[in-house]
Amino acid sequence: MANKNVYFFGAGKADGDGSMKNLLGGKGANLAEMAGNKDLRLPVPPGFTITTEVCTYYYKNNKKFPKSLNDEVVKALAKVEKIMGKNFGDTKDPLLVSVRSGARKSMPGMMETVLNVGLTQKTIPGLINKTKNERFVYDAYRRLIMMYSDVVMEKAAGIEPESDEMGIRKQLERIMAEVKNKKGVKLDTDLSAADLKDLCDRFKQKIKEVLRKDFPDDAYEQLWGGVAAVFQSWNGKRAISYRRIENIPDEWGTAVTVQTMVFGNMGNSSATGVAFTRNPGNGENEFYGEYLVNAQGEDVVAGIRTPAPINSYSRSEHNKELKTLEETMPKIYKELFDIQNRLEEHYHDMQDIEFTIESGRLFMLQCRIGKRNGPAAVRMAVDMYKEKLISKEEAISRVTPAQIDELLHPIIDPKAEKDHKPLAKGLPAGPGGAAGMIVFNADDAVEWKDKGKKVILVREETSPEDVEGMRAAEAILTARGGMTSHAALVARGWGKCCIVGCGALHIDYQSKTAVIGEKKLKEGDWITLNGTKGNVYEGKLAMMDVGTENKVFNDFLKLCDSVRRLNIRTNADTPEDARRARSFGAEGIGLFRTEHMFYGEHSEEPLFKLRKMIVSNSEKERKAALQELFPFVKSDIKGTLEAMESLPVTIRLLDPPLHEFVPKQEEQLENLSKSLNISRQDLDKRAALLHESNPMMGHRGVRLGVTYPEVTEMQVRAILESAAELIKEGKKVSPEIMIPVVCDVKELENQFAIVKKVEKEVLAKYNLKKISYLTGTMIEIPRAALVADKIAEVAEFFSFGTNDLTQMTFGFSRDDIGGFLPDYLNKGILPVDPFQTIDQAGVGELMQIGITRGRKARKGLKVGICGEHGGEPASVEFCHRVGMNYVSCSPFRVPIARLAAAQAVIKEGKSKKVKGKK
Repeated sequence: MANKNVYFFGAGKADGDGSMKNLLGGKGANLAEMAGNKDLRLPVPPGFTITTEVCTYYYKNNKKFPKSLNDEVVKALAKVEKIMGKNFGDTKDPLLVSVRSGARKSMPGMMETVLNVGLTQKTIPGLINKTKNERFVYDAYRRLIMMYSDVVMEKAAGIEPESDEMGIRKQLERIMAEVKNKKGVKLDTDLSAADLKDLCDRFKQKIKEVLRKDFPDDAYEQLWGGVAAVFQSWNGKRAISYRRIENIPDEWGTAVTVQTMVFGNMGNSSATGVAFTRNPGNGENEFYGEYLVNAQGEDVVAGIRTPAPINSYSRSEHNKELKTLEETMPKIYKELFDIQNRLEEHYHDMQDIEFTIESGRLFMLQCRIGKRNGPAAVRMAVDMYKEKLISKEEAISRVTPAQIDELLHPIIDPKAEKDHKPLAKGLPAGPGGAAGMIVFNADDAVEWKDKGKKVILVREETSPEDVEGMRAAEAILTARGGMTSHAALVARGWGKCCIVGCGALHIDYQSKTAVIGEKKLKEGDWITLNGTKGNVYEGKLAMMDVGTENKVFNDFLKLCDSVRRLNIRTNADTPEDARRARSFGAEGIGLFRTEHMFYGEHSEEPLFKLRKMIVSNSEKERKAALQELFPFVKSDIKGTLEAMESLPVTIRLLDPPLHEFVPKQEEQLENLSKSLNISRQDLDKRAALLHESNPMMGHRGVRLGVTYPEVTEMQVRAILESAAELIKEGKKVSPEIMIPVVCDVKELENQFAIVKKVEKEVLAKYNLKKISYLTGTMIEIPRAALVADKIAEVAEFFSFGTNDLTQMTFGFSRDDIGGFLPDYLNKGILPVDPFQTIDQAGVGELMQIGITRGRKARKGLKVGICGEHGGEPASVEFCHRVGMNYVSCSPFRVPIARLAAAQAVIKEGKSKKVKGKK
């Protein structure tokens, strides 16, 4: 443990600064920066932060604090008291504090907060006398009781209620609702001081009844209870769930910040709000936010009352009738506007800020790098680079691969949307379109998702307890809340389609029904959301893939292209796939699978002819069938070469085991036997001979070409004749012939002899002197990587087939891992799914051996990968690091690979700088 466990901030000074997030957490570090940095020194209520190291100590030492902590806290509190001219626990002029969490990475709403700590029967009269506002004091006290009983007395104590509705917070909320109903009022602010005082007494009685403990009436007991509860919340269910989703390590721990309370609930000259220095929904460079008069911070994010816009830009359909902060408090708004400008200039990034106005005086409670969705992230990165606020490298580093993925998400087909009238409209909190079946709670969302169903989570408002269900859902729809509510914040961070504040939505949780506008819907009914516009539709509307005409998106990818060194190719099997991949920036095809023309649309005729070839029992029959198949293979290859123009196209010869193509349906078997002029019995015998016990390691790939040279000859002829005809038409082509499943150089020598023979015949046929092409192989068998020096003597390129290489290295069948791999991941036996991310220790080591040995034998050997890993960011970085020439991935992963390849260069540069400094 460090000697110092507590860091003070306030009155223009701070023990820490913004660089100390690992120790002070994001909140504590930024408060220290705002309070103490000479360029800022903003109006931050003074306080202190207990470090993340204390959290680690707390869990390692049976939930006990370090011995020195009490003295350090008392000293820091004395500094706060001196600045404020108030004492904690004082009966005449009491200091009140908040106790908040703060991990090094933002975890919005996942851990606990307690406000108004220090209010007791002894301090209440003094605060009433000082403020001359009895209503405010009892409003603050009822909030403390609700928060403290929930966070400290129930959750931190490990008390599990029978259901969510039986939790102490819910029970207290029901008592409050009863009082409002009895008084005939809708809002908390309409309750009088007497109402609130009586409510506090009823709350304490209920707490004693349910939790069997008295509510603590000592200021220091409240403080230490709050600190321990925040540390406990690091290992709360929702925090753990969020860490799993966001890949946040358990060992980081949270800091605890204790800060002087300032009050937004002291009347109409007080307010609280949340704002962003740029719009987090679309990235526009406009100050955007919401506020509530006479409220505390929890009210804004909880969505209990509709927040008002801070300025005219922040207006929406939902709050357009409410007065802006700029209108109601123009001087305060100007001060806040100036501060947000200074903060963005200081941090060089969009800031999420929390503020409170107490009796006409502005205080800054927090700033942090604001969460944003994919479209906003890309726009901000490009704009800030153009504004010279950040460098090109910083702009590229600001956007995550997941955020790029968001821009490629489906949207509602505009034609379908045009034909449907929205049921209702809310605030567009998360982009894109989504359709799903209605569920009304998080547990059902998870359960239905596990059954393969698409769901939309529909709630009055979400709470941090809903995080697993929010993750499982295709989209989220809430009746309450604004653009800074919990649902909006979390959905934005994940890039999930989300609509909040849909006032026309009324939910009956008991009957699991909802009324949206004039329509009554039940659990399981389909709805469709347009998260970009905020529209809610009945039924399942058609979706379409996003276009590539987004200028900002393309500008950003051009920045990436100017930095990266890896080429990005695509896996494409048709001319349509090739054209789509080019629109996403693909620089060639790394894998064209000849067998894929036998699947999907228009495949019936070529598949039938392939089947004739497969069940042939003589070379003559087989050659006749191949002759019939040839035009189809040539047509697809020629169309793809033409679509890619001069870009390289790697064509893998037939790879799967032949028995995969044998029909199973009776009618198809009958047609096949008739076409071959053989009996069904004879056909069944031939098909039975193709059966293999372990087809993945059986008669496939190069082995087919060795045993049936005519199969290789037909495919090579289709490739070279396509190239020849395009050359004759004045077009440039770059075909690359790839032999799969190779384990020895002699296999390649055998096949390349066929290639040379066919080349000679094609040149003569088309009267050409030369066709430029390459011949190479897939490295997908461990032995091939080990003898790569021999293979490279004849192969002009290697393409690592990482799917099969992973299977053969681990001895895992990719089709059968569902029974054990989840346990391997949950129990930490494997850190990641090796079929998702390249296993660098084993598979990666084989790849490095193959590259090193291959290039030793053939200088300048071209190397790439063409498995599913080619679009996975960590795998792309690995490919960059080991010196590959290209990665190949599906068309929609091409933009992600372009970003990941650029970020790999930047990361490498930073690593070299650090090594240089050392």
